[in-house]
Amino acid sequence: MKSYKYIALMLVSLVMAVGCHEVLDIEPQDKITAQDLFSDPAGTELYMADLYYRLPMEDLNYYAKNNRGGGFEVNYGGPNNAGEVQAMLTPWAVHSRRNIFIDGNRLKWWKVEDSEVNDNKKDASFTPWTLIRNVNAFIEIVPDLPVDDQTKTQYNGEAHFIRAFAYFGLAKRYGGVPIITESQDFEGDPEALLVARNTEQETWDFILSECDMAATNLEGIDDPNYRRATKWAALALKSRVALYAASVAKFDDKLDLVGPAVDQGLVGIPSSAAGGYYQQCIDAGEELINSGQFSLYQANPASAEEAAENYRAMFENPNLAMGTEAILIKGKSSAGDYLANNYDIWFNPHQTRNGWPHPGRYCPTLDLVDMYESYTSGGTSAPLVTTSDGDVSNYLGYDPARDYLKFDHPMDIFQGKDARLFGSVILPGMEWKGVEIVYQNGFIKPDGEFVTDTQDSYELDGVTYYTYGAETSAGYSGFDPTGENHSATGFGLKKFLSLDPVVPAWNQSFTDFMELRYAEVLLDYAEAYAESGLGTPETAGMALNALRQRAGHTNTIAVTVETVKRERLVELAFENKGYWDLIRRREFHEQFDDRNKHALVPVLDLRENPPKHIFVRKEVSSTTSQTFRHREYYRPIDNIGLNQLMQNPEW
Repeated sequence: MKSYKYIALMLVSLVMAVGCHEVLDIEPQDKITAQDLFSDPAGTELYMADLYYRLPMEDLNYYAKNNRGGGFEVNYGGPNNAGEVQAMLTPWAVHSRRNIFIDGNRLKWWKVEDSEVNDNKKDASFTPWTLIRNVNAFIEIVPDLPVDDQTKTQYNGEAHFIRAFAYFGLAKRYGGVPIITESQDFEGDPEALLVARNTEQETWDFILSECDMAATNLEGIDDPNYRRATKWAALALKSRVALYAASVAKFDDKLDLVGPAVDQGLVGIPSSAAGGYYQQCIDAGEELINSGQFSLYQANPASAEEAAENYRAMFENPNLAMGTEAILIKGKSSAGDYLANNYDIWFNPHQTRNGWPHPGRYCPTLDLVDMYESYTSGGTSAPLVTTSDGDVSNYLGYDPARDYLKFDHPMDIFQGKDARLFGSVILPGMEWKGVEIVYQNGFIKPDGEFVTDTQDSYELDGVTYYTYGAETSAGYSGFDPTGENHSATGFGLKKFLSLDPVVPAWNQSFTDFMELRYAEVLLDYAEAYAESGLGTPETAGMALNALRQRAGHTNTIAVTVETVKRERLVELAFENKGYWDLIRRREFHEQFDDRNKHALVPVLDLRENPPKHIFVRKEVSSTTSQTFRHREYYRPIDNIGLNQLMQNPEW
């Protein structure tokens, strides 16, 4: 088997990835041969585990890391994200004090930076091309494995699923890329190994064909732990991929990119292809829906409060959704740092940090909170009304001439909002881990003087009131500019966080992650129907309204592009899908044209007895306006002098 020699090239990385977990103990490690590895079925399983480990799943370990050299690379396997996540590049979240935005160095996935090797013990195996090379070699070896035919078929299906997933990670960043499906022999001429880029359309067609191959080979294969690819995972991935390709085709005319890569079709897809991709999305969704294998977790809550808690709990522990909503879970364990994440330490509010010095970094924006419906809004967003004139477009900050609505408790302004808001976002005055979370920035003295953005206090009737809601930072979680440890928007992340006390140390959170879930398939179907008219209105209506029913809504709404977009935003919030939705629909430049993000600032009005709470809509003080350039829809390709590939437009 000539491919054995290619397998040997990655065994050092395999041992490094799993050796610290005490999965494999072989000495000496640099003497492992492919024959030794694959002669034992356990070795093959170990090899497969490593391929899954290197899949580009955008889970709680995923972030764009600021390397020491100043560049940014996608990190799929390391836990230390400095509190920066992909959602902070969108309208829906900000970092507590960093004005980060998308640029040519962020979110690439082509090679591994030297600092990544040093900091996170990564090597070339964490590049897409090494993963693809290893999968190709494995596919060639499968026929000769010492296992039964059914197992060979399963391995083949899993390999095609992994290859589809890897190429999807490339296509959504770069457009058309080289399609390589066989091992390459190096015979002394590097030029012979160079492969030109395929067109973007050819690349998406290849990924979809890989999904089909995976689904065919995985027919009848189940995984009770939902950690390995099945036919259903392949169809769910196909649904996601086909919707992406359809969007690129339909909305490509929004872009003004020019150059050889455009002329050669390396970026962009003809609009005439959109319908075919939407149909493939519909077909994959219908097969999943009609299979009866999946349903929404806790689909019929007894109350909005129960709906909120069900939704929150599903992301704290996705294993609850096995047998219902979960299609593919990326599992974690406490076996070592490589599988841990730092969501609990970075993102808990300051008041529940349990001694950790860097909390409160993830700040959902008012822009997101406004998108959630109320139970009476009938399928439209319900922005938070803070003044008697009802103007929700004024972000100029406190104006003494305006008549602000007054609330007895900070949570009162959120009454009647969609349950998913309460399951995803920590709101001012919300109880979290037995603590009432204080997000406040100011008070109004009895004489009308407004105090904000500074440590101050005022005594009234024997009670002392403080700018940020408490005398010391131990008692509040927002707006204090000291460090980067307090919300800059008046909101905090709740989704994915554990109810357990924070362990104040690196790499101590082992939250599993639903990479593929039934809710996304329903949303894919509804969007494909709304954009193309394909499929059936009955299935699309069921898909959209089942999600709303799970969130406590009792009415049904029509399936339109706008209702689907809003539903997708609130259902998939913070799951690393929103960024790519703006990319594929070519809406990023529409969202960011000298745009600021927005905060909701709770203020205590001491002119009332007892004091009341008012809310001020304003721009996030720690950020500046941002503009998205069209070239950012595609990442720049690294090493073009070496690989001789055509660069993407305007890079």
